[in-house]
Amino acid sequence: MNPVALLIPAAALLAAWHLTGRVRQYALARHLLDVPNARSSHVVATPRGGGVAIVLATIAALLAAAVLGFLRWPTVAGLTGGGALVAAVGFTDDRRHMRRRWRLLAHVVAAVWVLSYLGGLPPLTAFDGTLDLGWTGHALAALYLVWLINLTNFMDGIDGIAAIEVVTTCLSGTLLYLVTVPEGSSWVGPLVLAAGTLGFLVWNWPPAKIFLGDSGSGFLGLMLAGLALDAGWAAPELFWSWNILLGVFVVDATVTLVRRALRGERFYEPHRTHAYQHAAQHWGTHKPVTLFVGVINVLWLLPLALLVARGSLDGPAGLLIAYAPLAAGAVWVGAGVPVPSWPSDLDRHV
Repeated sequence: MNPVALLIPAAALLAAWHLTGRVRQYALARHLLDVPNARSSHVVATPRGGGVAIVLATIAALLAAAVLGFLRWPTVAGLTGGGALVAAVGFTDDRRHMRRRWRLLAHVVAAVWVLSYLGGLPPLTAFDGTLDLGWTGHALAALYLVWLINLTNFMDGIDGIAAIEVVTTCLSGTLLYLVTVPEGSSWVGPLVLAAGTLGFLVWNWPPAKIFLGDSGSGFLGLMLAGLALDAGWAAPELFWSWNILLGVFVVDATVTLVRRALRGERFYEPHRTHAYQHAAQHWGTHKPVTLFVGVINVLWLLPLALLVARGSLDGPAGLLIAYAPLAAGAVWVGAGVPVPSWPSDLDRHV
């Protein structure tokens, strides 16, 4: 590990922390507040748009890493270009509503941009064989990117949950790189995203002083998907490992969507039926849920991801083992079923 490379994520952390504070001041001055409504998990109007700080700090740090030779330019061009587009669309939607179809079109364009630079879906290892799906695989990879963009937005519903998911996933992804391909410096990418998000998390920790906003959640979703695909090109097993690390968000969002669809509801409409929302309502506060997500990621998903990365466990088998109890837990707490009214004192923000 090159010590000089560590300065880049350190700078991203400090920049994101500083910029989040500035964005908060701007939002308060301009009354850019998230006002609670029937679907909200908070009860006090709170500044929004803090994800802009993550976007700016992360993109600048990734470009610096490419200039200094720690990351490949195609990887950085794909992630920063696609991420900037998704963030811009999210920022516009934060300020004034955009039609769903135009947001989706922009997400598809961003996905195609990322895939054109990363090379599409990497070959996948499964059951002692290698799968190369060709153009079908690239189409599935585009769907994967669009789904991660949107599910991260769906899961950004309580204080700190999206940020803690990104920080723990990316730190774990950094460890996977160091274990499987220690001779390279691809670990700088996920570490930069973890650092930039951690700088924001200082402000977003329950009770949050500022919210992420669509600009930040969409950007984080695309970055996570892009880093997972890029890891698969470095070592095929790593794609499975990254998706194991993303288990909490993938399972909660997917189980919720499927159960709402089976109930005949408009699953694409805003709602309050996720497993994490049920858990927050049960505990009456956000912090235990956010902490629990981090614990699951580190103590359950990371060990399985390491087994897959080291070749001790087949990728699809590891994914099934990781996801099965998460899916059962999501159903058990009521994912896909409306949450009762929130307590009036649930995580009052300052």
